[in-house]
Amino acid sequence: MSLVYLWIIAGSGLCLIEVFVPIAFVAVMMGLSAIATAGLALVVPSFTLQAVFWLSLSVVLIAISRRFVPRRASQLALKDASEGKMLSDLAPGRSGRVLYEGNSWRAECDDPHQAIAVNDKVYIVGRRGNTLLVYPDDSAFRNL
Repeated sequence: MSLVYLWIIAGSGLCLIEVFVPIAFVAVMMGLSAIATAGLALVVPSFTLQAVFWLSLSVVLIAISRRFVPRRASQLALKDASEGKMLSDLAPGRSGRVLYEGNSWRAECDDPHQAIAVNDKVYIVGRRGNTLLVYPDDSAFRNL
């Protein structure tokens, strides 16, 4: 079998894989690169040069396609005035556990000099990685 047909079959197969297993256009870009390499195979008989061309074109097309794929939200969408309940004592500058939306989360106080007791109601004011930033339920916070 000719290398031209091999590249066309490989390219078509990669494009078809994207239909069944969507992986953000990676397989499509590699498939299109393989089909373009089939055109190069008509002129350049060296398989090594064809493979280098296919790999290079795949990387370039994947990098270009990344601009059109939406990025996943990296932050947890916190509702306004989200409330939680402390499951453990929270010493100043330390972390503890908070019950938020039915799950136990690692928590730190937004004010590093503030202590919060177990079973106190807290407001979730932000997030740092998998740690929720909380603030105690007191009148000073409500007036902000």
